[in-house]
Amino acid sequence: MNEPTPYYHPTGHQVAAVEVHRPTPLTPAHTAPLMHVQPGAMAAVTSIVLPDGRVVTGYAMEPAKPEPVAVKPAVSRTAVNIALGGVGFLAVCGGLLMLTAFITALTALITQLITLVAVIFGGWIAVQVFSASGHSGGNTFNIRKAVFKRNHFNG
Repeated sequence: MNEPTPYYHPTGHQVAAVEVHRPTPLTPAHTAPLMHVQPGAMAAVTSIVLPDGRVVTGYAMEPAKPEPVAVKPAVSRTAVNIALGGVGFLAVCGGLLMLTAFITALTALITQLITLVAVIFGGWIAVQVFSASGHSGGNTFNIRKAVFKRNHFNG
């Protein structure tokens, strides 16, 4: 609100004198050294006359060539990776199925072997217990005519 404007200066403020600074032009310090160029390596200098009569001189430039676009494959890599993952998963599932079938068959074989051993061993024990042709231990009594009187044996 109390800022000075071009039309109004509050009392007690003095307007400072304006100083104008004009820049001095810089002179180039050194020019670039000239390099020897083969005659065929440098492009030809071209001059163009503008409609107002000025002449512009410069090197002719080749138009920029666009970079070749990479050819995309018919099938994306993501689809190929997903398909390969599915094939691998199916292979693993088949292997797991065969592993469970192998474990089941091995369990059945072990069960049958245990049953066979129990039957053979049990049969061997039964033959040993009930055989009469084996060794006979103890005394043999031939009782022909015996008379039992009052819980007393007379033979």
